[in-house]
Amino acid sequence: MTADVIVVGAGPTGLMLACELALAGVRPLVVERRREPQRDSRALTLHPRSMELMDMRGLASRFLAAGTTTPDWHFAGLGTRLDFTVLDSRHAYTLFIAQARTEALLAERAGELGVEILRGHETVAVRQDSEGVEVEVRAPGGRRTLRAAYAVGCDGGRSVVRAAAGIGFPGTDETLTGILGDFETVDLDDPGFRRAQARGVMVAPLEDGVTRVVYLDPARMRVPSREPVTLEEFRASLTEICGSDCGVDRPRWLSRFGNASRLAERYRAGRILLAGDAAHIHFPAGGQGLNTGLQDAAALGWRLAGEINGWAPSGLLDGYDAERRPVGAAVVENTEVQTLLGELVLVPQYARPAAALRGMLDEFLGAAEVNRKLAERVSALGTAYPARGPGADPSEGRRMPDIGLTAAGSAAERFYELTVHGRFVLLDLAGDEALPAAVEAGWGGRVTAVTVTGRDHHPDLAGVAEVLVRPDGHIAWASRTADAAARRTERTRALTAWAGMP
Repeated sequence: MTADVIVVGAGPTGLMLACELALAGVRPLVVERRREPQRDSRALTLHPRSMELMDMRGLASRFLAAGTTTPDWHFAGLGTRLDFTVLDSRHAYTLFIAQARTEALLAERAGELGVEILRGHETVAVRQDSEGVEVEVRAPGGRRTLRAAYAVGCDGGRSVVRAAAGIGFPGTDETLTGILGDFETVDLDDPGFRRAQARGVMVAPLEDGVTRVVYLDPARMRVPSREPVTLEEFRASLTEICGSDCGVDRPRWLSRFGNASRLAERYRAGRILLAGDAAHIHFPAGGQGLNTGLQDAAALGWRLAGEINGWAPSGLLDGYDAERRPVGAAVVENTEVQTLLGELVLVPQYARPAAALRGMLDEFLGAAEVNRKLAERVSALGTAYPARGPGADPSEGRRMPDIGLTAAGSAAERFYELTVHGRFVLLDLAGDEALPAAVEAGWGGRVTAVTVTGRDHHPDLAGVAEVLVRPDGHIAWASRTADAAARRTERTRALTAWAGMP
């Protein structure tokens, strides 16, 4: 079996990465220890940036058809919601969609791209040398050894790949646990449900008439997450919190989850890389974990493909760690803050000042600027990578807005329609119709170049004559230089630095 990259783990991160690699002409092989796709869904949301990534690959409609949208979100469960509608995105909402459904849609797309997924293959050892990586798996027919040029651990917080690579996973141990249950039977008319929402209990409808109930029980929040949850415990806790067990019955899934927070010391060790929960874990505050993993995959796929396909400039693959590890650190940090704001209210000696602090922060969230800042952070629309070198354009590193446009020789009506093939996109906004042929003669297959004859005006692009956008939708280079010859020199330098030699 021949593969360029072995992806360990068929969760959302692993499947997204496999799709990105296959789209770039790389042969991924996904190995997954579970024999069947995951039925239970810990995560339930896709945030705006993740939906933009799906849109960039032509998949947004599939996800929208499988979920429901809400225009806002929360921070630490505070009463004032984060308003996503003010954000600069066509996808200014949260999509409620079960993780299992997200995985199924990504697996469907992977199949369309010819990706092979080996289920029932548990990774037990990973070894690397100067030329490749061996992944030893325990399979239905016995142990097998698979080999590829690279391996990526998308195998969760207890990552075998991370441990085998010798990558440290420092952070804080679990000190707090919550409980969730998915129930086929609940009494939604029970007055306890109204009290539940006022006391921080989350109630969410899922598919097939199932209802999810999630809470922190002050009397049980120090119970280790490894201890199983029983229906009797769930009912007793709800009765204590809400005055009623709300009629919960016929549980489909009961689980306890903790607040251990850890970040990998690095995201790359030679030919082994990490993404998703293998690189960062935290309390599920704000529903950011799965989304951060999808964004890891989008940031890694094109870089790794460039390395395998032989065009990557020096340092391109190392840029994955340099860009995404700070993002992981920021997510861990903000989830720790949100968790603390929820936990302190439940501790008797801190309950009054904690409630006062929450009230104060709730008031601050009423300020448009504060609300927008946190909305950009939680939605990941505010993620911007460091620009390269002095004198870089202020737009570099930011996500490219999905502007409406008219492009010569293209039927595309907005920018994201140019990104479905997962290549770099060079937009000529100065009207040089000879530019696309010149660029594609040197970087054809890696760069889609178009001359824009009409477009939406956007403040980030005011005065920009050309813009080069990476396959993950972030701006690599932009020029406001009026002189065409000087701009041609800048362009060649930028294309070579990002997309390799012509």
